Amino acid sequence: MRGALLHAVGDDKLDIRDDFTLAPMGPADVRIKVRATGVCHSDLSVLSGVLPMPLPVIPGHEGAGEVVEVGDHVTGLQPGDHVIVNWTPACGSCPNCLVGQPFLCMTYVMDSFVNARFRYGGDTPAFGMAGCGTWSEEIVVPWQGAIKVDPEVPFEVAALIGCGVTTGVGAALNTAKVRPGSTVAVVGAGGIGLSIIQGARISGATTILAIDPLESKHELAKKVGATHAITPDQLTDALGTLTGGQGFDYGFEAVGKSAAIMTAWQATRRGGDVVIVGAGAMDDTVPLTAFNLLFEGKNILSSLYGGSDVRRDFPFFAELYKAGKLDLESMISSRIKLADLNDAVAALRGGEVLRQVVVLD
Repeated sequence: MRGALLHAVGDDKLDIRDDFTLAPMGPADVRIKVRATGVCHSDLSVLSGVLPMPLPVIPGHEGAGEVVEVGDHVTGLQPGDHVIVNWTPACGSCPNCLVGQPFLCMTYVMDSFVNARFRYGGDTPAFGMAGCGTWSEEIVVPWQGAIKVDPEVPFEVAALIGCGVTTGVGAALNTAKVRPGSTVAVVGAGGIGLSIIQGARISGATTILAIDPLESKHELAKKVGATHAITPDQLTDALGTLTGGQGFDYGFEAVGKSAAIMTAWQATRRGGDVVIVGAGAMDDTVPLTAFNLLFEGKNILSSLYGGSDVRRDFPFFAELYKAGKLDLESMISSRIKLADLNDAVAALRGGEVLRQVVVLD
């Protein structure tokens, strides 16, 4: 089967080849034919080494497809089911799962660093990003990594729910619990930021400010729910105009950079919530003083995978899409083929594109 392989961090090109095979399935596994997969900034972070993964690795974690085969112990899925790939499967028995935080479960994430799901060139092992590797025609995941979804939802849309939408909308609904009538600032108007904006709109926020240096992204931000859009250098004026200088109730960071976190901090009022959503580097430190942390009274919240229980939230977000509450079609900048992934990665590095989706036959 076909797939795109990263041999080493920093490689200029992915190795797109057609000799991949899958490792044998276990009794609790599910084999999925990938029908659509997003090209996400987290994938780019794997290529650059910001997000460490075992090598060689097939990138891709934001995907949807059709169940082809299930293990003997799998009872809730069957061939033909449409599913969204969950890149953080919950084991159900670790301390995080038991206290209701399945998005923090590391059981299968750690397993993905030692369990190579792919073979190529005969019998050479290859890993899948976060245990997935959706930049391939088929994958094998634990049954908890395949969440059934309404077949009326297009595969391209379902793929976005698998990461970007859940991360962003979940950050607003689950982590911050944005209140009706509140004010929200979102730093970064990419796929995650647009999803946060939509979550804030659904929550009933009255003022939603999108902050992005690329003015080309402002129009779409307004289309999906932002009431205002500015570049970072315009923030001081916006604080005065929109909040009377007090700051916003919620400041979301959706970039994964310390500078963006500080912009979100600046945008947030005393006693407000600063929500960290972007995936940053381990050596990128945030310059906050102990004085500021205490006396400004701001709450710093981290939002991994939107604080979601995907068994509940994937179907919920799909229903919001079907009801016209989530505009996900507008977030797809282009539909491409697997063979075009190197061009897609180059476009993503350029910063102008939103979400390119690989559509597989």
